[in-house]
Amino acid sequence: MAKLVTEIRKSQRAEGPAAVLAIGTATPPNVVYQADYPDYYFRITRSEHLVELKEKFKRMCDKSMIRKRHMYLTEEILRENPKMCAYMEASLDARQDIVVVEVPRLGKEAAVKAIKEWGQPKSKITHLVFCTTSGVDMPGADYQLTKLLGLRPSVNRFMMYQQGCFAGGTVIRLAKDLAENNRGARVLVVCSEITAVTFRGPSDSHLDSMVGQALFADGAGAIIVGADPDPATERPLFELVSASQTILPDSEGAIDGHLREAGLTFHLLKDVPGLISKNIEKSLVEAFKPLGISDWNSLFWIAHPGGPAILDQVEAKLALDKDKMKATRNVLSEYGNMSSACVLFILDEMRRRSAEEGKATTGEGLEWGVLFGFGPGLTVETVVLHSVPISAAATH
Repeated sequence: MAKLVTEIRKSQRAEGPAAVLAIGTATPPNVVYQADYPDYYFRITRSEHLVELKEKFKRMCDKSMIRKRHMYLTEEILRENPKMCAYMEASLDARQDIVVVEVPRLGKEAAVKAIKEWGQPKSKITHLVFCTTSGVDMPGADYQLTKLLGLRPSVNRFMMYQQGCFAGGTVIRLAKDLAENNRGARVLVVCSEITAVTFRGPSDSHLDSMVGQALFADGAGAIIVGADPDPATERPLFELVSASQTILPDSEGAIDGHLREAGLTFHLLKDVPGLISKNIEKSLVEAFKPLGISDWNSLFWIAHPGGPAILDQVEAKLALDKDKMKATRNVLSEYGNMSSACVLFILDEMRRRSAEEGKATTGEGLEWGVLFGFGPGLTVETVVLHSVPISAAATH
């Protein structure tokens, strides 16, 4: 009997490593240009009398290295919901009414693109992992997306709420385990983020909240993850070699988010770039020791762009070449900080740019890469990626 159980267990497992088989991204149509944002933000929140505060916010926006962002919230919506424009007015109902509908809807847009690129019938999707920091509801956004996409009712769903910016790494770690431990599994992963839950007016006593207002943006990313791809119909983009999570020492309270009647509040209480840069090499050493890799410039980089200071300090600490964070910085510039969805946008940017520039592999011509998620806790997700030859990868 024990032998039978072992045989069943073996038959349930995939042979090879999980891989990203397709990527899709989506943003709301409303575009906000960072150069114009301070004027708009202080006008819409009726805070123009706070002249010094506006100057501080302008400097935050100038330093953000963001050119533009996408936001579901328009001037019209904010005029209809003035309590959302205050710093701490009870407005959770109005926020929830928006995100409960729009988070799965935006997720669907990204998922449809990923499924189209994958080229397989959606009935082959066995698992759905959905992640959002924007609102909570029952049944969850995973259920709503299953209905919106017309997935099989028997799809195995996993819903992650309120994880924050590191969760783009968490969903990949989870999808890897699901794909490798369930032979034939095809996991649809969706991260969908809408700032309607965090938008609020300025406060002189809470400048950390304004940092969030200067950085956060809306977007959704989707990937299909599976092991043992069918060479006739599927093309792997990045193999998922290992994945781990850790809480950084002495980082408690560094980034906090609290769901209140006024929505989701955001707090920065410690030197986040300093904490990350001080501890990042330990994560790299642990992740790449089995591969015998210790030259961080030999890797391609996909790091969550929490803000430019994090990227600058990580580059300095690890003596990285300036072009290592090119894809990351470009996504920050064109989309802002979309929380969990960012790393999926960067993956998409990297494989696309690698193909356009005639590189040999999806990882800018390099074989090995690292994906980092940073967020509340301070929590760090580290994923080791193995790129594949462009000729074998989908480049459209």
